[in-house]
Order: sequence, then C-alpha cells, then structure tokens
Amino acid sequence: MSTTSLSLRVAIVGAGPAGIYAGNLLANAVKERGGRVEIDLFESLPAPYGLIRYGVAPDHPRIKGIVNSLHEMLDAFPETADGDASTGSATQTASRRTIRFVGNVEVGRDISLDELRERYHAVILATGAIRDAALDIPGVDLPGSYGAADFVAWFDGHPDVARTWPLEASSVAVIGNGNVALDVARVLAKHPVDLRSTEIPDNVLEGLESSAVTDVHVFGRRGPADIKFTPIELRELGEVNDVDIVLHDEDFDGVDPASATNNQLKVMLRTLNGWRERPAGTASRRLHLHFWHAPVEITGDGKVESIRFERTAFVKSETDAEGALVRTGEFRDYDVQAVYRAVGYYGTRVVDAPFDEARGVVPNEAGRVEAEPGLYATGWIKRGPVGLIGHTKSDALETITNLVADAEAGLLTAPTSDEDVLDVLDAGGTEYTTWDGWLALDAHERALGENHRHTRERVKVVPRDEQVAVSRDAEHESALAR
Repeated sequence: MSTTSLSLRVAIVGAGPAGIYAGNLLANAVKERGGRVEIDLFESLPAPYGLIRYGVAPDHPRIKGIVNSLHEMLDAFPETADGDASTGSATQTASRRTIRFVGNVEVGRDISLDELRERYHAVILATGAIRDAALDIPGVDLPGSYGAADFVAWFDGHPDVARTWPLEASSVAVIGNGNVALDVARVLAKHPVDLRSTEIPDNVLEGLESSAVTDVHVFGRRGPADIKFTPIELRELGEVNDVDIVLHDEDFDGVDPASATNNQLKVMLRTLNGWRERPAGTASRRLHLHFWHAPVEITGDGKVESIRFERTAFVKSETDAEGALVRTGEFRDYDVQAVYRAVGYYGTRVVDAPFDEARGVVPNEAGRVEAEPGLYATGWIKRGPVGLIGHTKSDALETITNLVADAEAGLLTAPTSDEDVLDVLDAGGTEYTTWDGWLALDAHERALGENHRHTRERVKVVPRDEQVAVSRDAEHESALAR
C-alpha cells in the first residue's frame, strides 16, 4: 500500500486518554501522508474520558485541563466530505466525522470483536484498567474491606456502582503509597463542606456528610524515599482544612532529602520533613502516614475490626549495594473499622481478545497483539496500570507508528463488510450515544451546576439511563433539525 493511497477504517475500544490519544495520533499520521481514515471510538459508558471522568478525585481542578485537551482532540477533526468507497459503507451519509464517538456500547455484549474486525482494517484495544488488583492476605474479604477503585468510582458518580457507601468507620486504613491511595485518604478525611464547590455528585456529598471518620491511616510497604506519589498530590494533603498530618520519626531514620534520586522526590521529602516539624495539631480529623508496613492480616468477628502489619526494612549486602526489602519479624496492630486497598489496578479484558490473566494485559509486542494481525493495544491494557498521562501519550505513539507501518506494508486485511456499525447497533436495539449527545450531556451538567444551591462548574448526572436519555434526546432533536 503506498503512502499516497493510505485509506483506513479503524475501531478503537475505549474512549479514555489512551483511546483518544491513539485516535488523534492516527488521524494526524494519515492526514500527513495525504490519506484518509475513519475512526470509530467505542466506549462502554455513555460519556467519554474514562478514568479522567470516573477515576480522579473531584477536588483536582487541574484535571479540567486534561479534559479540555481530550475534548479538543475529539473535536479537532470535522466531518469528511464525499465518502470514500474503500472505507465508507453503503448506508453511510456523504460525510461523517473522522473520529466518531460511539458510547454506551460494550464490545463483547452489544457487538462482538469479530463483528468489528469484519468492518475495520484494524482494531485497537484501549480498555484500560478499572478493577482493583488482588491483595492476597487473610481477612481481605471481610465486610468493611473495600477496593479503592470501587470507592473512587462511587465518589466520582460512576453509573454502574451503588448510590450509597457505608461510612460508619471512625478509624480507616488505606493500603498503598500511590496517588490513588492519597485520593482515597484525602476524600475520606476532608470535610464535605470543602467539596461543595466541586463536581461531586449530590448523593456522594450527602454520604460524606454523614461520615463518622476521625482518623485515616495510609500504609506503605517501603520507606519515604520510595513513595509513588506526585508532589502536587502530596502537597494537597497539607492544605486540607481542619485535618492534621501525623508522621512518625522512626520511619525517617537514615532518610536524607539531599540524597534523593530526582528533584520530585527531593521536593516530596522536604514536604514530609516540614510536616514533621509542625507542632502537634488540634484538628478534628487526622491523616496518618505510615511507612515500612507490609500488610499481613485483616481481622474481625464478622467485620473489619483491626489490621496487622509487619515492619519492613532495606538490607544491603555485598552483592546488592542498593538493598532488598525484607520483613523484620516485628508486627504492629491497628484498630480500624474499614480497610481500603489501593494496591493497583487490573486490566479490563475484551471478550474474545487474547488476555494474560497473570499480568492483566493483552499480550503484545510494541502494541501489536501477539498472533493477531490487525489487532493492537495501547494504554494500561497494553503495558499494565503504571505511568501517568504523559506515558499514555508516548505509549499510543508507539502503537500508532506500528499500525501505520503495517498499513503501508500492506499487512492489514481489508474489511469484508461495508455495513456501517451503527446500523448493526440499531438492529440490535443498542441505545448508543454520539459526540453530539455528549456535548448535550456536558451542557446539561453545566446547567445543573449553575442552578445548584452550591454553585458549581457542573453537577454530574449519575444514572446511566438518565445520561443516555439526555444524550439521545439531543441527538434526535439535532437529526430533526437537519
């Protein structure tokens, strides 16, 4: 296939940052080659943006900038005129968006992976990771032991989780030393009045207002020099109103900010040491940071009542100058009534796609799915749930570079069906949503925020059927107007 005649139809499964970056990069790459591409971006939720909308605490204003950037990417490519016979369908109109958002569609339920592969030159899996990774210790299934991902989904108004959350615990343990652990801890410790100006759903605000929490304990297996936070996440903890940060001097023995391996860590260690020097506080709530704690067991009579940890340490040897993390045999018990496990995420598989159960990823080589020509992966489902937004973009670039190279080398099989996938979804009764529908839902949520008793930028619509109704009603009105 020559670069001048590059003409592709591509499906992307997942409309979070990974999928949107991939679509944007692909559209630009083909455009630069003078070719044509039609991209359908499938999302199981009615709205786009994935974990940016449903996986980040609502009191992070900088996330708005990421949403705006993703919005611009999806809105950057207007309708293409005069459908191309090699990529268009018999039922398709003379023009369509280069990147077409198709929401409220779960691949494997509403349409199969095989049906997609019949209609596209390539399919990119970008489903990310929304489930909690397992923590294999006794008592982990006791009532009162929760996955952090589930709690985050609740306070972000995910449509597929319960509207209420049990918040009777006064002392809570959060296991993990990453940003998700800090988000969970901060939302639990923060006074609800300080969340009223955010886009937090009303049902969540009401739940937090009835919370009994006074003490939140965050535990990490390693020491302060190995934290996985980002400086801004850590700094936000010290800015929470009427919440004292509690640290323990024994955790900082031998920790010198000057020996930090990078500037970000140096800043965070200085922040932690600054908190250590504060006089004892008198706040009504406390957020305790513990290091060198490996979880051993959650105990209780029918519900969580305490958690046991074993102290850890780095031990150097002649063959390992940096040291290895070991357990010391010293145990600590903490009386808590709830445990939140923020030990990582696990990949979201797609029905009939290859999947590595142990790693929670689609097996691939630089984005090419093993033994599946024309099938690609990007984002967390490709590399595992590690890295920030910047990593996701570079990751997508690698996948798209290889996809385009395969197309130019003639390695992609042409679609065997010209039927528009929307016709397939219509025939199956799937109430899919579109980009116009999302714009209407976005405007609707912003209007709810303006009219709310506590003025906000938006108030999220939580129920799935309500999101779909707002989106599809707007789409219907738009179609009638045309």
